[in-house]
Amino acid sequence: MSVNLQTPIDYLKGVGPNRADLLRKELGIYTYQDLINLFPNRYIDRTRYYKVNELQRNNADVQVVGTITKFEEVAQKNGKRLVATFQDETGTMELVWFRGLKWIRESLKLNKPYVAFGKTNWFSGKYNMPHPELELLEEHEKNIRSAMQPIYPSTEKLSNKGISNRVINKIIQHLFVETKGQFSETLSENLLSELKLISKKEALFNIHFPKSQELLAKAQFRLKFEELFYIQLQLLIKNLIHKSKIKGFPFEKVGSYFNTFFKDHLPFELTNAQKRVLKEIRADLGSNAQMNRLLQGDVGSGKTIVALMSMLIALDNGFQACLMAPTEILSVQHYNRLYELCNSLNISIKILTGSSKTLERKEIHESLENGELQILIGTHALLEDKVKFKNLGLAIIDEQHRFGVAQRSKLWHKNLSPPHILVMTATPIPRTLAMSVYGDLDISIIDELPPGRKQVKTVHRYDKNRLNVFRFIRDEIEKGRQIYIVYPLIQESEKMDYKDLMDGYESIARDFPMPKYQISIVHGKMKPADKEYEMQRFIKGETQIMVATTVIEVGVNVPNASVMIIESAERFGLSQLHQLRGRVGRGAEQSYCILMTGHKLSNDSKTRLETMVRTNDGFEIAEVDLRLRGPGDIMGTQQSGVLNLKIADIIKDNDILKSARYHAKRILNNDPTLTSTENKVLLHTYKQLSKYKNIWNYIS
Repeated sequence: MSVNLQTPIDYLKGVGPNRADLLRKELGIYTYQDLINLFPNRYIDRTRYYKVNELQRNNADVQVVGTITKFEEVAQKNGKRLVATFQDETGTMELVWFRGLKWIRESLKLNKPYVAFGKTNWFSGKYNMPHPELELLEEHEKNIRSAMQPIYPSTEKLSNKGISNRVINKIIQHLFVETKGQFSETLSENLLSELKLISKKEALFNIHFPKSQELLAKAQFRLKFEELFYIQLQLLIKNLIHKSKIKGFPFEKVGSYFNTFFKDHLPFELTNAQKRVLKEIRADLGSNAQMNRLLQGDVGSGKTIVALMSMLIALDNGFQACLMAPTEILSVQHYNRLYELCNSLNISIKILTGSSKTLERKEIHESLENGELQILIGTHALLEDKVKFKNLGLAIIDEQHRFGVAQRSKLWHKNLSPPHILVMTATPIPRTLAMSVYGDLDISIIDELPPGRKQVKTVHRYDKNRLNVFRFIRDEIEKGRQIYIVYPLIQESEKMDYKDLMDGYESIARDFPMPKYQISIVHGKMKPADKEYEMQRFIKGETQIMVATTVIEVGVNVPNASVMIIESAERFGLSQLHQLRGRVGRGAEQSYCILMTGHKLSNDSKTRLETMVRTNDGFEIAEVDLRLRGPGDIMGTQQSGVLNLKIADIIKDNDILKSARYHAKRILNNDPTLTSTENKVLLHTYKQLSKYKNIWNYIS
């Protein structure tokens, strides 16, 4: 049978049906190609052979050459262990096994030279090596051997079923023998020479059987570059196809709605960042392609105004616009803000949420379809089949990571041809991740806060400082300010959350008694109407303290609130802490964020708290978050597994990622269809990768 990398793994020497089944289930290895792409996690230096008298008490992996002079089974509390005496000319040590004794006992040969490899322990006056890898010296010298011993990803089940690291190494050796190491090149001559990359064949050999540290480094660089390069190529091609195939409505003019608002009703001077972003959006809306843009801006950077001005361009061209937000609270807030701003322009704007009354809904549906309603704000309710627009020109999605891909595409299909899409987020996405995950969206960033905003001062306090913190709250309330106190929400134990919140509320009510102090309480179990009532009391300044769970993470705007206290701050993720802090610092007064914790903190918690105290920069915080949590988590469950990379790491290999994107962009600029002779190999590989999705289906 001819060998092809898509050959099922069952056919490889040393595998067979049972092992193949385990490899499929445990490591997702179906074909020869998958096996060759199972890259080692780490390497152990096997260049050095130790003498028994050179061993150190450091529990390191070592290899020793010696002979087994005797072995015996020793009874112990639960069962038996097998102990062999292993010696060389300098001394003796013990080899110990606790399982698989019968098979091991039968395979041991006395007085033959062996190489024993494993971790050593010092136990009652001598060294022992539990469950060593044992190989007869003559076999050891025959194998494809490299100075660096690869250690492959594994699972408990594989180890228990006897598929050890050595077995995996062995079947990969068979694969190289069967394929004669003939792996076709996947990068163009130009890239290879410009970046001084080694060939694919050399790289694969040296990643599995590195001859030296230097060759290993070259192999890793080559394979990481290739992996990231094809992801970038795929994203950029997706973007190009999108722009050429999906025609948007060209908004040819900027008319009276936009101009009147800009000249007469703009509540403050736009920052340079807002002007730059508006320019990018106007260019998109004026071209023939559909806009697909991600707008990132830290909490309070003024995304709402940019969103409104983009909608006004749609209205100027005779189209409708909508804005979809993930929660009712956030939708109501957007609506109130936009209603105020649109009032003077005589624009018809409505809100649609889960709690909209039937009559209201009916009116909204009718006025949408006949085109009277110009702007609709809402939650997921906008996705219902009954919601039909006459001509939707621009759809804005806020906090997009809370909507799945399927939900976004529903908005698209509200029209005969898809509207322009603007996705907004206040969760800064690290550049690295943005390039990899949203590489098919154009990205705009508002990276400066409106003038006159003061940085929020952040401090970390332990529970024992609570009395001082309460004293500080009293002082702030005396000055006429308002306070948030937020408790964590941990889905698994709603009972516990509720109890924490209620205990907290009671202790605050004791320290801040009525009638002098008024306290609002808001949590997820409340009816929307009750929640809204409590929110409104706080917004109007009727209550000084708002005790809440993380319901208020996104979008409550109370400029007079100057203190955010986060209880059990160690139980929050970084991006959540940053979002919560963004609820204060919206007025001209100095604002504070106080992170309260117990004394027992993990290293990660310490890092998170130190980062919050050190910086207010959302992008820096996002980078730390990415390092702590890894890419899958940051994107939330909808996007998890977005980057199940085989060898590259988008955090550590940030520079390679930038280089890969730069080269992919440059190649596509000169040859968008990859049809030139020199890019033939890239086109062929790209098609192969798209065909066998199981290898490269990274893209969210």
